Amino acid sequence: MPLNSARGGASAKGFGFTSGVKTIELDYLVVAGGGAGGNSHGGGGGAGGFITSFPGGTKLKAPLTSTPVTVGAGGTGGTTCGATMTSGSPSIVGSITATGGGRGGGQGVAANGGSGGGAAGCAPRTAIGLGNTPPVSPSQGSDGGTGGTDGVSFAQGGGGGGAGAVGNNANNVNAGGPGGAGSANSISGSPVTYAGGGGGGVSTGQPAGTGGSGGGGDGRGGPGTATAGTANTGGGGGGSGAIGGASISGAGGSGIVILRAPGSASLSVSPGTNTVTTLPAPAGGCKVATFTVSGDITNSTFP
Repeated sequence: MPLNSARGGASAKGFGFTSGVKTIELDYLVVAGGGAGGNSHGGGGGAGGFITSFPGGTKLKAPLTSTPVTVGAGGTGGTTCGATMTSGSPSIVGSITATGGGRGGGQGVAANGGSGGGAAGCAPRTAIGLGNTPPVSPSQGSDGGTGGTDGVSFAQGGGGGGAGAVGNNANNVNAGGPGGAGSANSISGSPVTYAGGGGGGVSTGQPAGTGGSGGGGDGRGGPGTATAGTANTGGGGGGSGAIGGASISGAGGSGIVILRAPGSASLSVSPGTNTVTTLPAPAGGCKVATFTVSGDITNSTFP
């Protein structure tokens, strides 16, 4: 089984280290950057891939001698006038890779990713973006929702997929599809929800799709700027509304990487915007390294 094919699967060998190297065991949460929303009654952006060992999964075994950590950027939104919206970027630690969320459909096709982008509402409507691409087990995300139209005046984008649920379909009358819900995790010491899908955009005066829990951005109804996915959640961006340069799709939210070590570990991280905290009882003084930007982690004490 590939290392990134399970939320709990990992080994020293998977990192490229020999069995004789002294290691430390870490729990991990790796969330990629969310995809941008689509344009022209666009679909919501798919959430970044969500992979974790916590709680109860197989921990990483790593020497942590200046181990690099990559935090994926969110996809770039833009106007409906031919701008290229992009998918999110992967987050990586060792051999664990969470795939960036797929961009929402619009003038471009909805993209596959950790979670897939929602399809556009404008005819001819494009296919949904597929989640969990490439496939891993357990799944790192969900599919986007389908777009819709009343066949006369209005078009609606589907919601982007989330880590915990598929993106919702547009209702074919006047409402955009809400983004799929994210997934909650307590690796940091308290439950936080990550990786929600972006909501679908709709025609002027119609209700847009709301972003999924876990940082998904709301879609836009008519001209204006759709809501971006929340930074460091991997949330997908909202789809844009009416056709024209005044309509701008939402950018995807950046990802996050969290690593949790025994209390006896001595962790340091760089750059200084990343942090190391010590959890109080009953967590036994575990150390938690949180990466909001790419950097490195080092351990000077091996339990």
